[in-house]
Amino acid sequence: MAEILLFHHSLGLTRGVVAFAGKLRAAGHSVHTPDYYDGRTFDSIEAGVAYADELGSDEIRERARRIADGLGDALVYAGFSLGVELAQMLAQTRPGARGMLMFDGCIQPQEFGTPWPSGVPVQIHGMENDPYFVGYELDAARELVTSAQDAELFLYPGDRHLFADSSLPWYDADAAALLTERVLGFLTDR
Repeated sequence: MAEILLFHHSLGLTRGVVAFAGKLRAAGHSVHTPDYYDGRTFDSIEAGVAYADELGSDEIRERARRIADGLGDALVYAGFSLGVELAQMLAQTRPGARGMLMFDGCIQPQEFGTPWPSGVPVQIHGMENDPYFVGYELDAARELVTSAQDAELFLYPGDRHLFADSSLPWYDADAAALLTERVLGFLTDR
């Protein structure tokens, strides 16, 4: 079974992120859900992003590195939206990554100064009309699928961001169930 390091989105470590991790644990996986916001949660994406901006990208990235340094190398990295940046940074810069799961986000691989690592499979999940995903994030996802050896992009009908977080009003149960099924299939060999 896989050991997963799952980073929360800009709203913080919500009950929905914890519940998603619980589904993976119920399937036998070990899941770490660090709270790099120190217990703070937000009611809107804008407020959460403002807090992330206040902390600063360098500080958030350093927190992610410290968290990962306390774990082994053979991890599957995962993140929701803002958490994708942290997970992707670690998947690309730490040796031993077993895989990468991106939910509602993707960063251009060159952002981290290195191409996508050979032999690290990736799944990217987003809604086809999500205003936070369409544009830069979706373009980055398509580029990654083209350049990586083992990458899949799954687009779901709709326009909701963070659709797999069951604690949010824009949760989409059907899309989240399909996402979870695909993620569990991905994790089988990790």
